[in-house]
Amino acid sequence: MADYAVHPAKEPARAARALAEQVGRDGGRVLALYQEPVGEHWQIFCLLPRDRVQASPYQRDLSPTHVKRLTEAVKRIDRFVDPIVLVSPQPGVYWTPNGNHRRAVLDKLKADYVPAILVTETTVSFDVLALNTEKAHNLKEKSLEVIRMYRALVTEEPGTTEEDWSFQFESPHFITLGLLYETNKRFAGGAFAPILRRVDKYLKVKLPKGLEEREARAELVRAADEALGGAVQKIKKRGINHPYVKNYVLARTTPLTRARKTLPPFEQTFRKLKENIEDFDVSKVRYEDVQRSAIMAIPAAE
Repeated sequence: MADYAVHPAKEPARAARALAEQVGRDGGRVLALYQEPVGEHWQIFCLLPRDRVQASPYQRDLSPTHVKRLTEAVKRIDRFVDPIVLVSPQPGVYWTPNGNHRRAVLDKLKADYVPAILVTETTVSFDVLALNTEKAHNLKEKSLEVIRMYRALVTEEPGTTEEDWSFQFESPHFITLGLLYETNKRFAGGAFAPILRRVDKYLKVKLPKGLEEREARAELVRAADEALGGAVQKIKKRGINHPYVKNYVLARTTPLTRARKTLPPFEQTFRKLKENIEDFDVSKVRYEDVQRSAIMAIPAAE
């Protein structure tokens, strides 16, 4: 007889039983096997040794500020109330695709065990990232998370395409931006995102080939960014130091216009953008024009 609860009263799937036994061998304690109420998938509510639990390799980086704030909150109420979602890619290894900040808090507090909801299907580790609302993503975090996921899928699911993972990636431009942020954490993703969102589409080739094409796309964006950096430096030498200068130049050199019904291909867009930036007359830029554009770009309050 199992020394844990089974809910509801029906026989758990074989994979769930096997994973529950693995938890015991790894020094953990299974509290219950249950079917979640939406898809009725079997899951395990358990306590796992803290040193067994790791962040998934493609998850965003920790925010030290958020970890500190969360640690203080847990210490203040003197209890940990939010189980962490885990998957087990291999025996003895438990990844958290959702809850890495909470895991870090338990590390700081030197807790012996991690309360966890263990999902039996390892592929769900890619899906669960979409539910990660513990700390809102900024553009860089989301893009880095997507490219890390992409690199993992190139190895684990090489026969699939980007469209097969569109739910997990959310938008194709996050893939390209992820490559750019990997090599330059200070890349001006927010300035280029409006253009990328319009012309960056999912590739229909298999992921290994897709990664090669993505690298080529990222290189085109880097070339445009290099030209943009040169134009911005010239503008700053004229005494115009405004944080919106990059966006201002891009808005006036983009080959995409609101009036266009059909958009040019990605490659054509960024080659033309680079040419336009290089031909841009910086002598006509005025501080008040940049400032006015920045004010107009601020979204209205809801």
